[in-house]
Amino acid sequence: MGSGFSSFLLMCNSTTSAPVIPPEPGLGDLPESVVGSVLVYLNPQEICKLASLNRAFRYASSAEFVWESKLPKNYDLFISRVFDNNKFSSTLCKKEIYAKLSAPSPIDGGTKKVWLDKGTGKACVLISSKGLAITGIDDRRYWSWISTEESRFRSVAYLHQIWWFEVDGEVEFPFPSGTYTLLFRLQLGRSGRRFGRRVCHSDQVHGWDIKPVKFQLSTSDGQKAISQCYLTDPGKWNVYPVGDFVVEDSKVPMKIKFSMTQIDCTHTKGGLCVDSVLICPK
Repeated sequence: MGSGFSSFLLMCNSTTSAPVIPPEPGLGDLPESVVGSVLVYLNPQEICKLASLNRAFRYASSAEFVWESKLPKNYDLFISRVFDNNKFSSTLCKKEIYAKLSAPSPIDGGTKKVWLDKGTGKACVLISSKGLAITGIDDRRYWSWISTEESRFRSVAYLHQIWWFEVDGEVEFPFPSGTYTLLFRLQLGRSGRRFGRRVCHSDQVHGWDIKPVKFQLSTSDGQKAISQCYLTDPGKWNVYPVGDFVVEDSKVPMKIKFSMTQIDCTHTKGGLCVDSVLICPK
């Protein structure tokens, strides 16, 4: 009788126990294709942050179609212009290609650096002072090269004094479609270190407040821009905008010519550091 009563109790307990409720679905249950279709609308930094959420996001964040959406349509021309085809592996996935293109890479003998802007996916081109045609640069009476950590190229051109000031440059590159701006990075005065602190010697700065400097650019498809301004604020690096240009056909490399001049020979100019020229998305 005791065993029968025990069996009865077990049967009652089994019939009155609470039903098992399945867990509610979460982000980890989303298909990778669905997660990837969302990631294409985010920027690369946001994609990398979401990759740490769970396995679905981690796998989707490496999907080919996600990173191909972040590459410019002409990224194959970008690769051909920047890298030696024999050194650029064809086995790289789109995420690895994006990472490689986003890092500054030297071209044209190291006088220029190019990379993809992570915010827009468009090209940035930085041209060093050694990649520019500077009137009188080989005459030590007028110009000298200064080593400095304040430049990405570790050196700048320093003007002691000159009557005819002219700096010209050009670059040809397969820019992705979009609007770009061109800027000169300059400093009045010569910076250095003294007792571990930054100092700037501005004793040779003169002539830039008498007449403005003229900036110009032109493109191979006929666009032009002109601006002018006085150089001011000694001791600080400043960027001076030259103008904007628009790239419509990314399959055709565009050549940009630009210049900076102050050719009024009624007075001398001096005490200027020329670092670089930057072309970046606007």
